Amino acid sequence: MRTVLRGEGWVHYGQIYVESGADHPDPHACFRGQENGLCGAAMPGTLFLITGLHTGHVGFAVEVHDGPPPVDEAWEEVVEASFRPVGPASLVTWGGEQSWPLGLEPTDHRVRYCGTRMDEGRAQDTRTIDEPEVDRYLLQFWPAPPAPDRVVVVTSGTAHYWHGVPRTLPPPPSPEERAAAERRAHEERRREVERARREAEERAWGGRLPSARLRELRGNALAVARMDRPLVDALAEANAATQRKVAHWVTRRACTEARLTEVPWIAAALAAMDRGESLPPPFHDERRVWDRLLSDPAVPQTLVTSPDGTTDNCLQQAMAFPVLFSAHEPDPLRAAVDTLWSAVVAFGHGRHPILFAEVREVFPDLGTPTMSTGRAFSPAAPTGPCRSPPPRPPREPRPRDPAGTAARAARSTRQPATPR
Repeated sequence: MRTVLRGEGWVHYGQIYVESGADHPDPHACFRGQENGLCGAAMPGTLFLITGLHTGHVGFAVEVHDGPPPVDEAWEEVVEASFRPVGPASLVTWGGEQSWPLGLEPTDHRVRYCGTRMDEGRAQDTRTIDEPEVDRYLLQFWPAPPAPDRVVVVTSGTAHYWHGVPRTLPPPPSPEERAAAERRAHEERRREVERARREAEERAWGGRLPSARLRELRGNALAVARMDRPLVDALAEANAATQRKVAHWVTRRACTEARLTEVPWIAAALAAMDRGESLPPPFHDERRVWDRLLSDPAVPQTLVTSPDGTTDNCLQQAMAFPVLFSAHEPDPLRAAVDTLWSAVVAFGHGRHPILFAEVREVFPDLGTPTMSTGRAFSPAAPTGPCRSPPPRPPREPRPRDPAGTAARAARSTRQPATPR
């Protein structure tokens, strides 16, 4: 035999519990369909134990046996039930203020609940700390197969009353009814998860769910949609030819904004794009071409502020440069939204309405943006010219440094960061 507790336990409302799962003991679920009304064991993994005393400390002991112990005739009330823990089991006081781990194996047990002087405890109702013990109880566990609960000994009027309570409760659900209830609960949880997911997605996309095509793209499509959802929707509904034309136009517009059209080898890439050809060398080697962008003295250097306004030293040419790659994306819609996002970054903080207005002017089928009032909105005023860094001094001849070149290229990124 192993003694878990021998002393006193706090009760309130004449209750103390054994819990092994997340669910709090429910009196109806614990006693429904039982013969006894002192040890409610019908709720899986839970025991709902009744005491005579309403509030205060009662004598309480818990024992774990290897087999059924004999019934001590000194106990006035004795009931038995079956119990199987669904997790670590503990004796828990009302409100969870105290608990004692029972160390039960996750197998079927028989539990015997014994009590004495329940009527006296009920008559006293409340016991203060300086008053002597009134009623006391014993809880015994041992391994045993499941069996119906039973009343072994009943003496007090209090116990008689509680034994009558289960008969006033509706019968427990059948296995089929429990399975149906679990299915309904599972379906309700699934619907709640789906509802929360949809609401989160609606918030992310500006209050309206995206089409399947836009949902596939996410990334830059979501970033642009947060700035101008009607434009992104119109792009998604446009045909592939229009999407590709938008991508090409935005590519050239971003390069113009960043003065990359003045750089001969970049101008050659734009010309190849216009002819429907693939990118010419050195664009076949992404590391090499980024290194050339950052080291070529013919490439202008101007700074812009990031779209979120948090960084004011973004190199405009590096922000625009990814459009040259995005324009050649096999998916024309992805090409359109990716080039738009790079152009937004290249234009700088607060200037994206200018870009979007120009896109709509060139491609009128993409529609006119409206605010919630239904009125056309005016593009925000430019934030001002981008400030340029100090002129670079003439470069002195130096040995080729492959390691340094690779390091600079590694620090570069093909695509500016996209909000998630």
